Amino acid sequence: VRLARIGRVLRLIKGAKGIRTLLFALMMSLPALFNIGLLLFLVMFIYAIFGMSQFAYVKKESGIDDMFNFETFPNSMICLFQITTSGGWNYLLFPILNKEPDCDPKKVHPGSSVEGDCGNPSVGIFFFVSYIIISFLVVVNMYIAVILENFSVATEESAEPLGEDDFEMFYEVWEKFDPGATQFIEFSKLFDFAASLEPPLLIPKPNKVQLIAMDLPIVSGDRIHCLDILFAFTKRVLGESDEMDALRVQMEDRFMAANPSKVSYEPITTTLKRKLEEQSAKVIQRAFRHHRLR
Repeated sequence: VRLARIGRVLRLIKGAKGIRTLLFALMMSLPALFNIGLLLFLVMFIYAIFGMSQFAYVKKESGIDDMFNFETFPNSMICLFQITTSGGWNYLLFPILNKEPDCDPKKVHPGSSVEGDCGNPSVGIFFFVSYIIISFLVVVNMYIAVILENFSVATEESAEPLGEDDFEMFYEVWEKFDPGATQFIEFSKLFDFAASLEPPLLIPKPNKVQLIAMDLPIVSGDRIHCLDILFAFTKRVLGESDEMDALRVQMEDRFMAANPSKVSYEPITTTLKRKLEEQSAKVIQRAFRHHRLR
């Protein structure tokens, strides 16, 4: 929700299109990133248990101290997190490579039957190498791959003539012309409405001829429905294509989801027919006046 709000704010800044693309790619990546995070946690959990069983009592020196050690599960997880970041993991490995006489194989640990504080070089090398390969070279790079893939998708969508931002802008301007949420505006307001939009849906004035030629359905009271206007403006931007019918269905479904109480209506004429009717009426009136003068 916060990312969506940030995206709406950034939409007001014309130069923030790149940042909006990054935010959109991040939101698309969140489900996959969560799954990868669970996978990484599972790997860390397994290696933490294994590290506790093998290196819990190694001699404390170099990178092994009271906090960074394999004595407890939380401390083991901290060590593994450090290894995952590739920061100073070699200092954790040095004490595990200890052999006599650098360590005491007979040292007694109170409360445990384990003796000695020496490491196990062969097991330690296998432990660190395998964990680094799995966690850093595989899992962490999966994060990068997912984000790059979704960024590519977001970039392609942002390059399309129309996007979600354009439809949101349409509805925001619509609210100003239809504050009562009737889903209709008067025909006389259509020209100002079209000129108030932002590109690519913008139709600057003089726009009367263009809008009349769109042949928009008009209902009683000289009103035009929101969806009819949106579809006509979208068709103007995208042009004629086989996908327009499917796009109209998607737009209607999205409109219904946002407005469950969609108003049913029956068009009585269109903008083009209305113009032809007005011209016909003028011709008839002119002919009638001419006939009376004769």
